[in-house]
Amino acid sequence: MPAFPKIILALFIAIPFIEIFLLLQIGGLIGVIPTILLVVMTAVLGANLLRQQGLATWARLQSNLAQGIMPTNELVDGVFILMGGVLLLTPGFFTDALGVACLVPAIRQKITRYAIAHFMVMQGQAHSGKSRPADVLEGEYRQED
Repeated sequence: MPAFPKIILALFIAIPFIEIFLLLQIGGLIGVIPTILLVVMTAVLGANLLRQQGLATWARLQSNLAQGIMPTNELVDGVFILMGGVLLLTPGFFTDALGVACLVPAIRQKITRYAIAHFMVMQGQAHSGKSRPADVLEGEYRQED
């Protein structure tokens, strides 16, 4: 089994346990009602941040397209903003922390730069930050009859 599906499976198993643990710990410290209110408040905050950050990114994307600039950063930002909003709307403190990280512009810019540098497809070739293997030759050919 490839590594990526294993990581996803591990996250689907681990995150609910982390969330339950944190909810129990924080609920024990501040009480049940304040914990529930805190979870609801983070969902409301997440919805507002999602709308604000999403509209700002959409405006930058449209501006770049109007100027003929490829909006790579804005597209990747949009993905992280969407992920951040979904994570903040998901009940729990761990997912809230991840969601805030995706919605805070300074943190998101660092994540975006990392993602573009390591995972983006450039000029039809997968780019992973590594150089091309030594046994690859580049060139053109012409078939003559």
